[in-house]
Amino acid sequence: MTSILFFGFLILLLIILFKNRLRGIIPENHSFVERLEKLGWFQYHWLAGLSLFGINAGLFLLTGGLLYGLMFLMIPYLHLVIMFLAVIISVYVWIVINKAWEGTKGNRLKLGAVGSSFYLILTIVFIYMMMTIEPQYPGEDTFMRFIGLFFASFVTVVAFLTCFLITGFSKVHRN
Repeated sequence: MTSILFFGFLILLLIILFKNRLRGIIPENHSFVERLEKLGWFQYHWLAGLSLFGINAGLFLLTGGLLYGLMFLMIPYLHLVIMFLAVIISVYVWIVINKAWEGTKGNRLKLGAVGSSFYLILTIVFIYMMMTIEPQYPGEDTFMRFIGLFFASFVTVVAFLTCFLITGFSKVHRN
């Protein structure tokens, strides 16, 4: 599990380092980019940030629901595929939002902060749960629950930083 998190962290680090090249994969006339650009309310940083917050929450809940549903199936390693696809879809959505939104650097930072704050809130919740673990029955070992919450907080911190860096700090170059 640790090696999977480590390699996932390295892949996301590469995504962050080469985010401008990844932006080039999605063209300026992409249908999602054009649809978002045409929405008048999307150009307000607070509303765009709140929509990004909702999208992040929706993607997280959808992924969590799929992973919960996979507990009832005995298909090995399918959960890893679901999590990998969730990361790819999230980065894709963040790049589309970055390309579609136009504004000042300060407003872009506000958009990124509001939109990625979903993962920051989750991190705080997981850390709080980690710090207040109590045994459910006498003699229960809470170590595995602690490890699960630690990995969950690590994943949400990485998601927060990645979302914030892609949506808040990327420069938009219009041709």
